Amino acid sequence: MAHDLEQQDGKVTFALRGAPAWHNLAQKIFGEDEDVSTATMLKEALLDNWNVRLEPVSDLVPSYRDVSNAQLVLRTNPFDGGTDVLATVGKRYKPVQNEELFDFADAIHDTDPNCRWESAGSIKKGKVVFGSVAIPRTMVLDPKGANDETKLYLVISTSHDGSSAVQAAITPVRVVCQNTLNLAMNSAKQSFKIRHTQTVEGKIAIARQTLGLTLGYFDEFEKQAQELFNIEITNAKFNDIINKMYPKPDEDKKGSLKKWENKVILINDLYHTSPTNENIKGTAWGVVNALTERLDYYRTARKGGESLLQGASGFDPVVTAEKNKIVKQVLALAK
Repeated sequence: MAHDLEQQDGKVTFALRGAPAWHNLAQKIFGEDEDVSTATMLKEALLDNWNVRLEPVSDLVPSYRDVSNAQLVLRTNPFDGGTDVLATVGKRYKPVQNEELFDFADAIHDTDPNCRWESAGSIKKGKVVFGSVAIPRTMVLDPKGANDETKLYLVISTSHDGSSAVQAAITPVRVVCQNTLNLAMNSAKQSFKIRHTQTVEGKIAIARQTLGLTLGYFDEFEKQAQELFNIEITNAKFNDIINKMYPKPDEDKKGSLKKWENKVILINDLYHTSPTNENIKGTAWGVVNALTERLDYYRTARKGGESLLQGASGFDPVVTAEKNKIVKQVLALAK
C-alpha cells in the first residue's frame, strides 16, 4: 500500500503517537502517555508555518493580458524553506492554514483533556493535510470472550489545491488491525465539510451538532456491530457469502480469473488465518472486518491519483460507499 506521505532529505511530514504506522515512517513518534499540544503536533509533523497564500497569475505573466482571475496557491516548503506552487484556483478560493485546521479540531472537541492528538501529516506533495484526535470512547464486543476493541477518532483534513473541502469526521477504528469502519448510519451523521469559499469561523457549533460528539453516531455504530457479532457464520456460510459477493467470472478476460482467485484467497486468509481476525472469525462481524481490512490495506489504488491513505482514513466517498455496501450485503446474506 502506497503511503503518499511527503518526503525530502530523509525527513517526512508525519508524526504519531505510539507504535510506528504500517509504513514505518515518522518524523516523530510520541510516547503513549506523552502530553502533546496542538502546536507540538504541528511542529513535529513539519506542518507549521507553511504560510499558504495566493498570488495572482497576472503578477507572474505581465506580458499577457490575464482575464481568468486565476490565482496560484503557494506555500513555504517545510523541508528547505523554498516556495512551492501547489495549485491554480479561482478568485473565490480562500486558503486555510494548517494551524486553522487543527484549531478547528480543538474547538470541535472543546479541548476536552481526555481527547488527545494521535497523528498528523501531509500527502500528495503537500496538497492534502490531515490529523486525528482520539476521543475517549471505546467499544468492546464480548469483553469476556472475543474482547474485540474499537476506538473512536475525530479526523480532520483539508486540501491546498481546491480538490477537497475542510472536513471533519468521526471514525471508528478497530484496534487490532487499524482498519477504519466509517459506516454511514441511518440517523447519525459522521462528517462535516466547509468549502474553501467559506470561512471556518462560525461553523464550529454546526460541526459539533453534525458530528454528533454527544456520541450518538458511535451508539448507533455499536448497535450494528453487536448485531453483526451475534450472527454465527459457519465456514460453508462464509464461502457462500464471498462467492455471492464476488462471483467467479464466466470468462477469463484480461486476467479476470486470476484477479478473482487472488482476491478470494486474500479474503480467506484475512478471515481464517490472519491474527487480526482470530478472535472474531465465525461471526458476521469477522466477515465484515476481513473485507474492510482488504480495502484499507491490500487493494490497488484507482486510476487518477487516488491516495490509499486518504481512503483508509475515512475521507474517500467511494471507499466509504463500498464499506457500507459490504455491511448491507453481509447482513442480507448472513441472516
